[in-house]
Amino acid sequence: MIVTTAGKNAERIYEKAKETARLLNSSFVDRGRHSISSIIEKYNDNVLMIGIDKISYHPKDGSSPFFFHPNSSMFRVKQLFRGDKDPFIAAAKLKAGMSLLDCTLGLGSDSIVASLVAGENGKVTGIESSKAISFVVQSGLKIWDSSIKDMNDAMRRIEVIHSDHYEFLKKAADNCFDVVYFDPMFESSIQSPGIQGLKGSADYRVITPEVIEEALRVASQRVVMKDSRNSSKFEELGFNVIQRNASFLYGVIEKKK
Repeated sequence: MIVTTAGKNAERIYEKAKETARLLNSSFVDRGRHSISSIIEKYNDNVLMIGIDKISYHPKDGSSPFFFHPNSSMFRVKQLFRGDKDPFIAAAKLKAGMSLLDCTLGLGSDSIVASLVAGENGKVTGIESSKAISFVVQSGLKIWDSSIKDMNDAMRRIEVIHSDHYEFLKKAADNCFDVVYFDPMFESSIQSPGIQGLKGSADYRVITPEVIEEALRVASQRVVMKDSRNSSKFEELGFNVIQRNASFLYGVIEKKK
């Protein structure tokens, strides 16, 4: 992956971009007057562009650039403030002070909503296997201004870890999170313009019984998975499906008391 600066104010962010390249063990390229597309063409590599208040990821396959945006969490947060229920929060039975491990962070929409509900005394940790996505989202969670203080605070509290979720789970202690959550990415699920840029970097591996076994060890209360309503994975992995009128459903495995 190539790291470079935005076209404007390049001098102000030059050192920030170089430090980013060092942290990510990537190559830094001086932007100069070159376009992002010309840098991609020259080096045949993905490009991470560092701006003053925005970081964007430009895939070399020509798909849409990816940058952090709260996406659906914005209106979901507003719905919660109005007193409406959120299907994800209901499935996870998440309450203030609880902890959640989001094994498939992506843009972090579910983690943002979870962090808001868990509050200052709760804990939300997001695992993301893509180095580029984890860095962009981690940075975005720190600087994005939603104009809603409680939402901003919720975003700042989320811990982002770049790791394979199975490897992370294997090393985690028993019962160290109240809830472990999976929202596996599939090609057919990437329809929103806000996440088109994830296509080339997303992790499309299916969730296996071995992963769920580790998740059940790590979760003290339950494991939750989101998937297509037509998915066979719920039954294969032992989830009890919460039926609702939607294209995606939630499955839950409760820990035995």
